[in-house]
Amino acid sequence: MKRRTFLMGTGAAVTAAAMGNRVVLAQPMPDELVWADDLPGNLDPYSVSDVPMQGYMINVYDTLYVNKENPPKLVPWLATGHSIGDDGLTVTFKLREGVKFHDGSPLTSEDVVWSFGRLLNVKKGPAAAFLPVLDINGITAPDPTTVVFKLKQPYAPFVAAFPLVAILNRRQIEPNIRDNDWGQAWLASNSAGSGCYIPDISTYQPVQQLDMKRNHDHFMGWSHNNSPIETVRRRTIMETTTRVNALIKGDVDCTDSYLPPDQVDRVLASKTATVTKNQTMRVMVLRMNNKKPPFDNRNFRLAMSHAFNYKGFIDGVLKGYAVRNAGPIPVNLWGAPSNLAPYDFNLDTAKDYLAKAKAEGAPVEREIEIQIQQHLAQTTQAAQILQQSLRKIGVNLKIVANLWPQLVSSTAKADTTPDMWAHWVSAYFIDPENWIGQMYDSQFHGTWKASCWYKNDKVDALLREARHLDDQAKRQPLYEEASRIIVADAADIWIYNAIELRGISNRLHGFEFTPIGSGADYRTMSLTS
Repeated sequence: MKRRTFLMGTGAAVTAAAMGNRVVLAQPMPDELVWADDLPGNLDPYSVSDVPMQGYMINVYDTLYVNKENPPKLVPWLATGHSIGDDGLTVTFKLREGVKFHDGSPLTSEDVVWSFGRLLNVKKGPAAAFLPVLDINGITAPDPTTVVFKLKQPYAPFVAAFPLVAILNRRQIEPNIRDNDWGQAWLASNSAGSGCYIPDISTYQPVQQLDMKRNHDHFMGWSHNNSPIETVRRRTIMETTTRVNALIKGDVDCTDSYLPPDQVDRVLASKTATVTKNQTMRVMVLRMNNKKPPFDNRNFRLAMSHAFNYKGFIDGVLKGYAVRNAGPIPVNLWGAPSNLAPYDFNLDTAKDYLAKAKAEGAPVEREIEIQIQQHLAQTTQAAQILQQSLRKIGVNLKIVANLWPQLVSSTAKADTTPDMWAHWVSAYFIDPENWIGQMYDSQFHGTWKASCWYKNDKVDALLREARHLDDQAKRQPLYEEASRIIVADAADIWIYNAIELRGISNRLHGFEFTPIGSGADYRTMSLTS
């Protein structure tokens, strides 16, 4: 059996490799899927909400509702349905009977109550969607298949956000609670789920690799798939070219879903793999720390907004595999203003705003930094395009490589958040709240989504009103007005709404894309020789 060893990149990954933790790949067996996309920073589904966690969570855990298809449709999963009381505050869910966790114990309404209690106490990741409206005392289990939520105030995205919350096996976690940590230290490298695949924790190397075995007893059964995959081997390969080489050689069955167009051509030219192309709801954004000079100056941010070559990046680098997005809400989602004009690339205009910022005392001469995700080539390419333009107007931009977990951690405080950093805001639940609400309402400061540290009282009021209305027709103009204000303030640099590009092996079948999890639902997949 051919075997290849890949070093993981730099920083923490290289340190691990130097200690002997290298990812060793062998040509896959007929019933083994090698999934070469990023693992989350740890395995606790409440630690963070990001694309790697979604790809892990949808296979290992179950949620009350899930999203299927593209455009996404919210469908019952652990729940059979729900009802909303006349007061708009009481939401009652009915659960399926006979669901079991991986250890064989039953999943009941008490597990749902306990899971949400843990979520609200941990106050990380998906908790941001629920903390403003939900209190642990407002969650009850009248019987084993009924859960009742009593909201503090109306919250329109409440049910839409339920795919964020994995239901946990409290019987596994409670014995491992230390110092009132709700089992966070234990669950970071263990699992307590009921999902369609069971992690083999003995294979786990943080951020690098994890094997999973099919859960033959999953409550949804396997009748939909005549040849389900028995073993999934998750392997992280940090460098894009190395990852694509492994796909073409047959060592892995997929790449990540951020495939650069130059690598698309390589994959399509091969005889072993192809590329999936799917319109999604993933907005690429260059964040600007609005609390750090000179980014606390609106004119400086306007200069930055006009200094990015949007067309050059989308048409040149991405070869048109993206749609220009003028603001924070995906252009294909309600709430995005149809007539919102995007910033244009104009260095003369950028110079004018730069001069205004300097006249107002902004320290425009200082070197500024943009941190990129070292394993995602597009973030480097975007930073280089901005760097080249800024050099022409006298702004010195330094590009610094970093890893996603470290970047997320850095955004907890304004003074540790980078001057700028490049990332995407993907679909974690389908509502404007997922994008503009959690990115620009100041109550979310300290999370990676709100890492530009933008503060505008009018915007806060609009977003808070919008999330408490249950009528989309009334919510939409509020989001549109908030979008216009945020864009006029040049809070960030919004580039595009993505067409997701993922390289997959010709032997992989049943890949079904939905923006949540980027199609990483192994239940539907099968392999051929």
